Amino acid sequence: MKAPASVLGISAFYHDSAAALVRDGEIVAAAQEERFSRRKNDPGFPADAVQYCLREAGIAAADLQAVAYYDHPLLTLDRVIKSLATAAPAGGAQWSKAATSFFGNKLGIARQIHEQLGARVPVRFLTHHTSHAASAFYPSPFEEAAILTLDGVGEWATTSIGVGNGSEIRTLKEIHYPHSLGLLYSAFTAYCGFKVNSGEYKLMGLAPYGRPRYAGQILGELIEIRDDGSFRLNLDYFGFLEGNTLLNERFERRFGGPARTPEGRITRRDLDLAASVQSVIEHAVLALARHAREVTSMPNLCMAGGVALNCVANGRILREGIFDRLFIQPASGDAGGALGAALYLSHHHLGVPRRLRAELPDQQQGSLLGPAYSSIQVRGFLAQRQAPYQRVRDQAERSEAIARAIDGGEVVGFFGGRMEFGPRALGSRSIVGDARNPETQTRMNLKIKYRESFRPFAPAVLREHCAEYFDLDEDSPYMLLVAPVREERRKAVGEGGGEGDEPDLLEIVRQARSDIPAVTHVDYSARVQTVDERNGSFRALLEAFHARTGCAVLVNTSFNVRGEPIVCTLHDAYRCFMRTEMDMLVLEDCILRKAEQPAWHEPGEAGSGARVAADGEANAALAAEIDAFFRDWLAPAAAEMRARGVRFFATRPDHENETWYVDPVDMSRYDLSESLDDLREMWEAQGLPELCRLLVPLAELAARVNQQGNPESGDGRLSSTLYEMF
Repeated sequence: MKAPASVLGISAFYHDSAAALVRDGEIVAAAQEERFSRRKNDPGFPADAVQYCLREAGIAAADLQAVAYYDHPLLTLDRVIKSLATAAPAGGAQWSKAATSFFGNKLGIARQIHEQLGARVPVRFLTHHTSHAASAFYPSPFEEAAILTLDGVGEWATTSIGVGNGSEIRTLKEIHYPHSLGLLYSAFTAYCGFKVNSGEYKLMGLAPYGRPRYAGQILGELIEIRDDGSFRLNLDYFGFLEGNTLLNERFERRFGGPARTPEGRITRRDLDLAASVQSVIEHAVLALARHAREVTSMPNLCMAGGVALNCVANGRILREGIFDRLFIQPASGDAGGALGAALYLSHHHLGVPRRLRAELPDQQQGSLLGPAYSSIQVRGFLAQRQAPYQRVRDQAERSEAIARAIDGGEVVGFFGGRMEFGPRALGSRSIVGDARNPETQTRMNLKIKYRESFRPFAPAVLREHCAEYFDLDEDSPYMLLVAPVREERRKAVGEGGGEGDEPDLLEIVRQARSDIPAVTHVDYSARVQTVDERNGSFRALLEAFHARTGCAVLVNTSFNVRGEPIVCTLHDAYRCFMRTEMDMLVLEDCILRKAEQPAWHEPGEAGSGARVAADGEANAALAAEIDAFFRDWLAPAAAEMRARGVRFFATRPDHENETWYVDPVDMSRYDLSESLDDLREMWEAQGLPELCRLLVPLAELAARVNQQGNPESGDGRLSSTLYEMF
């Protein structure tokens, strides 16, 4: 009997690292490293996530047929070198900051995988957008579909249109760096005072408070969007080619001064900028979707990449009827790349046929792919903590007790079943409240989540009752579609703090806009989660609440506080419960009430983040070598290429250069060579002898970094400023 084909997928060393395990094309497990390490968007090697996946599959590392890494480091290095050559003699600071992280992590990824696994399993490298495309198409319910991927940047691609059919995926068109919708949106995220790579959803939530009065300027000066959806940025307004920041002084002058400081007062300008860039992104995404329909003739669309988490744009694709049906990968960011890489390797390289199970709504399994805990484990944990609880074995009785508490105004931490894969809590690691109560949003934001008052909450609604509350009669199980609240449920409101240069967002939020005010945003929209049989005990709670109150909607937000990942373990859940003003905690079949718990004492964290400091003298010597490479090798090579008219990409919309790249090279066949011979072959074929001369000193520098380790990020994390490059 043939052994099952088990493939481990890994994403790491960019942001939001993860691991996923696929057996014979079926998803067994997937989890983000942040859930175990408790570091938000942890980009380090996903050691704990890998071990979880192997345990869930019941196999050892040696039983794996292959490991799939979600992008191709050599193509990324190709982009980095060419970007720096374009910017030289500027860009030295960016190179200095980036080199240790890149050479210390990504170029040695195969070795790190073997060391972490303790087994020499074959490692294959995919391209970033291939991994995104695979993560969207293979778990979808479609036999064939168009595929649209959009993010900040992979190796070179920032946007791709492709087609999936059966077990095959084919890329038709790409848009390449530096032209990127993700980088455009992130630039405004930074300008409005939010953290890049984690604050984009805050900008999306802020947009409905403003007016898109800057949209014309953005379209006229910062980005050109063509009828076929292709686009170009005007790099005169951005700083990521020359330095470590997304913005430059020209950008700030164009929009009226310096960026908002983090935690600073949100002004009318911030609201209107958020509304404006959101409007531009929607315009671009709709144009891309129309072009994808035109070139593929497919009625269904699959989406992935960080920009695919813009659920407002997703909702518009559906409402405007561009495609009949959508499937959006719930872990659309880099974490989902681990899943896509494992699936692609299974189907393309190991020949596992794709099997669509008609009885399932999709193959993603509700994205409930993480660890679970049994009742015995829960009771053991609570006994150890001497935490009072009530065990309610009967699900109907338990659901009724929780529904009664929510109906009485209580906020509940709900922990049950397998943890979600992706950024959204879907009822396994959720905080739940009454959508009818106008105080729920403010209370949950300020006293439980400890986050900005303007942030909207999502409704979880019984699937069969969705159309009674929202202008949506489609499945939205992964909270990735925004839809309007039905007209008959809306309430008129006054201006209420919305005027002036510094509007009172708390006063605006407190206005009840519908009969489910806690989940109705200021523009009468909601980010909808439809709940069906996939959601088990969470559905049972909604059914009990509906039976008790006549309302089929609950507030559902992620079980965490601001700045922390969603809870993973029983300890994480109890700690979050005790540190916030939640009233009730449900751990599987055990119910805990805050008033009955012993006093909470924060456990000591000493030594949790300790690491040995690198030798300062050695660091200084290595930094000098890194600087010397840029000064003595890369900058002169760039000058030579510039003198003979070499240009790697257009930096202005009016530069003559192809926007769409047709028939991109399939790099998934490559094995990563530490000798950099693959880069030599590529650059020789491209007629770039100046870059070929860099390879010997580049290899020597890489060896030095590997010999010394990575003092820049000894725990495997990259600087957040490197988002634009890596």
